[in-house]
Amino acid sequence: MALQSDEQSIDLLHSQTHIWNHIFSFINSMSLKCAIQLQIPDIIERHGAPMLLSELVQALSINKERSHFVYRLMRILVHSGFFVKQKVLTIGEDNEEESEGYLLAPASRFLLKDEPLSIRPFLLAMLDPILMDPWQHMSKWFQNDDVTPFHTAHGKMFWDLAGQEPKLNHFFNEAMASDARLVTSVILKHCVSAFEGLNSIVDVGGGTGTVAKAIANAFPKLSCISFDLPHVVNGLVGSKNLSYIGGDMFKAIPKADAVLVKWILHDWNDDECIKILKRCKEAIPSKENGGKLIIIDMVVKKNEGGDDESLKTQLFFDMLMMALVTGRERNEKDWAKLFLDAGFSDYKITQILGLRSLIEVYP
Repeated sequence: MALQSDEQSIDLLHSQTHIWNHIFSFINSMSLKCAIQLQIPDIIERHGAPMLLSELVQALSINKERSHFVYRLMRILVHSGFFVKQKVLTIGEDNEEESEGYLLAPASRFLLKDEPLSIRPFLLAMLDPILMDPWQHMSKWFQNDDVTPFHTAHGKMFWDLAGQEPKLNHFFNEAMASDARLVTSVILKHCVSAFEGLNSIVDVGGGTGTVAKAIANAFPKLSCISFDLPHVVNGLVGSKNLSYIGGDMFKAIPKADAVLVKWILHDWNDDECIKILKRCKEAIPSKENGGKLIIIDMVVKKNEGGDDESLKTQLFFDMLMMALVTGRERNEKDWAKLFLDAGFSDYKITQILGLRSLIEVYP
């Protein structure tokens, strides 16, 4: 009985720890946000060598009475894998002393302000109170008639508020642009064949044109259009083979050989997606004449390879879509049904973008 009691006690304590870790998991993301806002990754990178805690404290623009708290912030970020510590020899009054200095972990390079593929704008957008508040209202949303938890929190749908609130519109567009730079760098390196043979392409929901600009530069003979809501593209100036057009993708999409839809369809429910897909189909020629739809989005897979982290991230995004908008993440069966219901004949999935895939869909 004593043995059984001991095992039950161990199980109880393990369960408690498991629950605590999930209760406090927000501390990882909010500590990282704090480090970004204090410019810690950039300060360490500019230092050019392992940076002692004393050197970091001196370089930070903080109330010096808070200096002794910096170690605790860095300790959790080292544990989370955003910084690493390295032994450093320092010269003391009488002899050499061994200390520890901070360096960036590999992933943290993508948190640097001037890194071309920085994820920093995405992090700051997702952790802004405007996008965090809906999570506080999710249980209330399950009990009311609002379309989304975002609507419960703010009294408006996400897209309506983005059109009226400059701050939300700005940081959302910055977040999407930062992601677009990263994804486009991979596409133009490994998926060039998707654009071969095209004379024109329209990027639907193209934001401020990050993807369209990259494609236009990579293919000077390809006519590129970045298509988004008028308040997003107003004032943006195109180039020789790049233009901006404002409109509503639910009503009509500019004609082109191909339509590109990057990370758009997961924002919308199935009925809304079918409407968008039908407008895409109307904008392109037949398959025989080279028409196609290029989708960049997640294809949720069963955890066949044992990659729990990737599946968890996809499930996080699915919950994010539920909290902010009307969409969801889809598996291949879900995508195939959407394509069939919208009148498309065939598709091909290329899994080359990490958690997301490139899907070519044919009329």
